[in-house]
Amino acid sequence: MTPRSPIVTILGHVDHGKTTLLDYIRKSRLAAKEHGGITQQIGAYEITTGIKGYKTDKITFIDTPGHEAFSFLRARGANVADLAILIIDAKDSVMPQTVESIYHIKTAKIPYIVALNKSDLPDAKPEKVKNDLLKQEVMVEGKGGNVPALPISAKTGQGIQELLEMILLMASDLNMTYDPEADPAAYIIETKKDRRGVTTSAVIKNGQLKVGDDIFAGSQKARIRSMINDLGQTVSAVFPSTPFELIGFQELPDVGTLITNKPQITTSEAKNQVIPQKIDMAAFLTTKTEEKKLSLVIKADSQGSLEAINNTLTKNNKVKVVLKAVGDVNKSDVFLAKTTGSVIVGFAVNITPEVRELAKQEKVIIKTYNIIYELLEELTEVTELMQEKEEKEKHLKGEAKILANFIIEGEKIYGVKVTKGKISLGDELELYRQNKQFGKSKLVSLRIRAKTVNEVKKDQEAGIILGSTLDMQIGDVVKSIS
Repeated sequence: MTPRSPIVTILGHVDHGKTTLLDYIRKSRLAAKEHGGITQQIGAYEITTGIKGYKTDKITFIDTPGHEAFSFLRARGANVADLAILIIDAKDSVMPQTVESIYHIKTAKIPYIVALNKSDLPDAKPEKVKNDLLKQEVMVEGKGGNVPALPISAKTGQGIQELLEMILLMASDLNMTYDPEADPAAYIIETKKDRRGVTTSAVIKNGQLKVGDDIFAGSQKARIRSMINDLGQTVSAVFPSTPFELIGFQELPDVGTLITNKPQITTSEAKNQVIPQKIDMAAFLTTKTEEKKLSLVIKADSQGSLEAINNTLTKNNKVKVVLKAVGDVNKSDVFLAKTTGSVIVGFAVNITPEVRELAKQEKVIIKTYNIIYELLEELTEVTELMQEKEEKEKHLKGEAKILANFIIEGEKIYGVKVTKGKISLGDELELYRQNKQFGKSKLVSLRIRAKTVNEVKKDQEAGIILGSTLDMQIGDVVKSIS
């Protein structure tokens, strides 16, 4: 295994200094003629820090527009960043997008550093920032936690060297390596068409890519015609964690798609294979059942409304709040909800047609309210249904799916396959269609190939007769509750 340099993204509230920090690092580490257009085109760049004592002195920065792009890539399964920097203005402290950035970083489960920008100014309040972070369950060093918090000035460069060394230190602890003989794995972070044709920007995380290689992005095949690094230099091969431009695809591949040497199904292709489901309250129950909690992303019009909603919901142990923030529902909320299996709940906030369309495409449910008690009543009703469903699951003896129905000598017989546990002759059955119970009956006849049996176990098929006349259809489910 070969050591590789860390890939870092910077998140934070708008105007807190992310762009200034990226520009300072780029310009201070590259010659003036090298830090121009190509770096912005690729959307990432590699710097040489010159810091000794670590396995590498290089760092790759992803130059993307904040947490929206970060969460978009993660929603596509593209876990590009190894580390994050949470930049906070030491004068303004924690702001709404700071809170959102924290949730995105925590959801990604990657280590991070807090950079306290503008710490050189007389009105900076680094201690206030650290205390405000405690309210967001971010415990920095010196406040009971182990998250590094470093004072910097993105404008003057104060503390930047220490920040870069901290990145290398944390990367060293993570022991980041790659296998040069492994199948290549590179994630697409930008795509466009220019005079050269389809141009794809990517960062490679494992293996290697060479000019002339046959590659795939999803099911789309290409042959690499040329590659350009972030300095604008044509290269014959790239290795982790190199950012690069690739020319060779005929059509624009999806951002977030994995480039490898084997065909895969892309996000858009997978969507086309899924039949859209009606979005209604029943869909709340499609959240991750193994967690047994209703996972929510909450957006409200004011801090007061947000606290009132959150204070009530935190008393319900069936609710898990992934994000709570003030402001309209935006694209990054949709991607976060998709990644975490959450429902978006909006109180007195706006949702643009563009965001609604994105939610529809991503199969993310958005529920909006203007009266708090209606919001709380409906969520309470859903969690009670979840509780009821969970209790039933605990007492579930067996479950079978209707595969066929036919009539023999005036008797309606259903062909079934047991999918869970077992069902027995004489069981009281609950009947379900599209996850909704529509009746009850008793199992009065149970046969396998015309032979009467007392029980049928998982993966076995049988014919059943019910004690009451009900119009069961193919695809319906019967459940035996002990």
